[in-house]
Amino acid sequence: MLPISIVSLASLSPLGKTPEETWQAYKSPEHCFSEKEGNLVAGMSKELKKEIEELRLSDIKFKALDDSVLFAIYASRRAVDQAGWKASDNFGINIGSSRGATSLFEKHHADFLNNSKLNPLSSPTTTLGNISSWVAHDLQTQGPEISHSITCSTALHALLNGIAWLNSGMCNKFLVGGTEAPLTPFTMAQMQALKIYCPPERSEAAFPCRALDLEKTQNTMILSEAASMACLEKGEHPKALAKIIGVGYATEILEHNASLSTDALCFQRSMKMALGTINPNEIDVIVTHTPGTIKGDLAEIAAIKKIFGEQHPVLTTNKWKLGHSLGASGMLNIEMAVVMLQHQEFIPVPFIEQEKPKKIKYILVNAVGFGGNAVSILLTNYLYSRN
Repeated sequence: MLPISIVSLASLSPLGKTPEETWQAYKSPEHCFSEKEGNLVAGMSKELKKEIEELRLSDIKFKALDDSVLFAIYASRRAVDQAGWKASDNFGINIGSSRGATSLFEKHHADFLNNSKLNPLSSPTTTLGNISSWVAHDLQTQGPEISHSITCSTALHALLNGIAWLNSGMCNKFLVGGTEAPLTPFTMAQMQALKIYCPPERSEAAFPCRALDLEKTQNTMILSEAASMACLEKGEHPKALAKIIGVGYATEILEHNASLSTDALCFQRSMKMALGTINPNEIDVIVTHTPGTIKGDLAEIAAIKKIFGEQHPVLTTNKWKLGHSLGASGMLNIEMAVVMLQHQEFIPVPFIEQEKPKKIKYILVNAVGFGGNAVSILLTNYLYSRN
């Protein structure tokens, strides 16, 4: 695999919208959860929602777009601006979403049930492909544009696809990421029907979502809205934020439509592939997928122990703090890894005791979705990669 540089990252989430806001949020032991219509969720700040509404009103064509598309446009503008890319670069775009235009789809479906008629734009504004198409339109790039849905590993599959395009020589630059606006009645009901959602009575708990806590006795997943984008370039870039030095992916035979095997064979395969020739003992941190469900968290840790043994690298997750943003979550995991590499500071889970690493050279990032489609990404920074 050729060297791939992450030259910029941009996100909007309950943590904030700038690298400084995100880092300060990670430094705080406070979570981002609040109640919405009787359920715990992680929503964006009022200020950020106001900016999204201003974006919607800035162009008459944007008025009919779902929040998931607006989130993608907002974050993509910032990522491309930070990277210094121009439309003439004709960079590629691959942005995915697990649920897509949830809010608009639910609205149009309700209108249809009430009136047996639909708005003419109901189809083009709810197709998954309109995410990357609208971002490409907004940024005026002429490169390839791809949207896809591979459930909760969607963003990391976008990253994989961007890397494949770069390694093929068909593109020199690729914008990749995920976006999700799932805080809608039907999406919430779907998660509750699976019996994996955090019960509302946990709203008084210090940490309602117990992601990575292997002693929990109930499922505690909480939904979040977010978008996160990365700009990738082929080759070595000394000013890049981090370097991708390994990728892994795998799918396992389904035991159930929504579950992993008990020892997450897909994760075992994806992590082993991402490690390549690097000794597992050299990995300093693993950013886990661990959504806060009993079976999901246990399966991933079982897989980690299969690859790394009982003395595995220190583990961390951001879902105890900002919840699960489904298709966007993998890129938020990448962002978390990058800020730890940049600051050389481990971001702990406050209710789990672990010895902090003395250095942070290699970080492995995981994501998996329904169907056992795991992705693992191995990152390092240039300070260490030159030594």
